[in-house]
Amino acid sequence: MGLVKRITRSRPVQETLGLLVAGYLKFVQRTNRFVMEPADAYDRIAPQMPVIAAMWHGQHFMIHFAKRPQDRAASLVSRSGDGEFNAIALRHLGIRAIRGSGARGRDIRKKGGVQAMRGMLKALADGEMVVMTADIPKISRVCGQGIVTLAQMSGRPIVPVAVVTSRRVDFNSWDKASIGLPFGRGAMVLGEPVHVPRDADAQALETFRQQVERELDAIHERAYTLVGSRDPGAKASPALAGGTRP
Repeated sequence: MGLVKRITRSRPVQETLGLLVAGYLKFVQRTNRFVMEPADAYDRIAPQMPVIAAMWHGQHFMIHFAKRPQDRAASLVSRSGDGEFNAIALRHLGIRAIRGSGARGRDIRKKGGVQAMRGMLKALADGEMVVMTADIPKISRVCGQGIVTLAQMSGRPIVPVAVVTSRRVDFNSWDKASIGLPFGRGAMVLGEPVHVPRDADAQALETFRQQVERELDAIHERAYTLVGSRDPGAKASPALAGGTRP
């Protein structure tokens, strides 16, 4: 297993795999019939560019479909071996990778996140859209503080984005990741931009964090509805989670 791991993480192999994955995703995008909601989403967002495109973990395979060819974009990618492979695939999809470590806690500025934050702030200042997962590793569908802090420090709005397809593979992973299959229907849904004032205090930041979380949940539910499916990563309702009394 150690030998296999070394081979798969060698630069030539990762370059090849990254190219193949990018090519496959482009094929999926070309062969699915996508609808955009709202229909004038690009017209609404264009004057606010560059924005922070927020996604849930599990959407990282699909989210680039929502990027227009003319949009310059960067995405935070971990420094791990798997992160290197993701960075190569993103490069072939026209997205620059910002290598850094998001925090395991709620604040991206902690545990190695400072360099990542600086990189994203610089990207936004240079006119690049930043694509970022709102939740953090191993805590699915719970918005962390990092993306709200980035919006506060940069002055750029957060735009929640969901991209789904009717034909797909849903993985039994902690983040319920999905990857689209060709020859189906797709939906791209953008939520309402969330603006975080620079002078927001801790209580206000928590309010904005909850707002981003609600928007992401809502647009994912809507996107899956548009393709006639159910979100495999949707939160269980309190009644289902706790059971009901007879």
